[in-house]
Amino acid sequence: MMRQAIRRIFSLNDPGWGRGQGGGGGNNPGPQRPGNEGPPDLDELWRDFNRRLNNMFGRRGGGVPPGGSSGEGPSFKGAGTGIGVLAVIGLLLWLASGFYIVPEGQAAAVLRFGEFKYLNDRAGFTWRIPFPVETHEMVNVQQLRQIEIGYRSNVKNKVLRESLMLTEDQSIVDMQFAVQYRLADPVAWLFNNNPGPAPEELIRQGAETAMREVVARRGVDQVLYEEKEAVAKDARMLMQSIVDKYKAGVSIVDVTIQQAQPPEQAQAAFEDANKAAQDRERLINEGRAYANDVIPKARGTAARLAQEADGYKQRVIATAEGDANRFRQVLTEYSRAPQVTRERMYLETMQQVFANTSKVMVDSRSGGNLLYLPLDKLIQGGADGSARPVGQIAPSATPVEPAPPAVDTFRSRESLRSRDRSQSR
Repeated sequence: MMRQAIRRIFSLNDPGWGRGQGGGGGNNPGPQRPGNEGPPDLDELWRDFNRRLNNMFGRRGGGVPPGGSSGEGPSFKGAGTGIGVLAVIGLLLWLASGFYIVPEGQAAAVLRFGEFKYLNDRAGFTWRIPFPVETHEMVNVQQLRQIEIGYRSNVKNKVLRESLMLTEDQSIVDMQFAVQYRLADPVAWLFNNNPGPAPEELIRQGAETAMREVVARRGVDQVLYEEKEAVAKDARMLMQSIVDKYKAGVSIVDVTIQQAQPPEQAQAAFEDANKAAQDRERLINEGRAYANDVIPKARGTAARLAQEADGYKQRVIATAEGDANRFRQVLTEYSRAPQVTRERMYLETMQQVFANTSKVMVDSRSGGNLLYLPLDKLIQGGADGSARPVGQIAPSATPVEPAPPAVDTFRSRESLRSRDRSQSR
């Protein structure tokens, strides 16, 4: 409203300018000049401005005294009052411009004459000293930001300058990955990255550098097939150390490998090499399976043979030791009674020799009579357990003559022994 009034006061299109006509229905016509001849008189302009100003502040409706033009000068009191009101209104508007709102999840960095003073991270309505004394910059500290490296918006839209990387075995891989991060220090994010590159570009360059270094430490098979997760983890840690050195105020949350493959020109060769590697692994697994089947059997057989050999060794040793002990005992007895021991050994040997042979007893002193005793059948009959009367002999095809007296049998036996003794001597 004040602006509109001032605009009306200083409007050059007002027909009263230069003719002494008061604004707002004033009754003092003032000196008039015919038509629009020449510029208006400066005194008349000043008097007209003074009347309008008096009408606005304190003299509205009073007009000018009747009877002619007003000869009084400008009212400095009314002008000072109007200027004071305008100044108060302007001051209130200026102080009101210091109010601002901090949204949830954001923080405001307050600057005083361009110098950082404090960080306001409390959400809500707050106030600072208005411009140009203090200003503020809003920063979203909870937003999960993402930077794409090696592609833009889609993995098919590749940026080969960023995606092509060299591995440890001098192979080239085409890798596209995304880096997700949050602001850990808003002040560092706003003020520590100037006059260098933009913060996003700094993170992009650091991520690309870290990934190239990690890929250069591994072979192509590890990067493409075997250790993708390990590559992403190592790259994230290295990225964090790089941005920390630059004090970018960024926390790397995750590194996601979107696509990792050989270059399009070498994909066929890589597929052939991959098939050959798979065949090699298959043959190795088959060989290991066969070895796992044969080796335990061979080890079991070897263990069995070793145990049998050990048992045979123990048996032979035990037998030899037993024979040696028996020989020592026989030697001891022989040294005490050589003749008796010799006869006993002879009888035992004959018993072992004739145990499984047919025996025929011949009495050479008899008058040519042949005495045949079927001892085998007699013994077999006794083993069968057939009950026969005492003195009854099993029937035989050969007639059995009655045995000579016991004295003759004893004598014949003694003669045989004496003859054997003489021969052995």
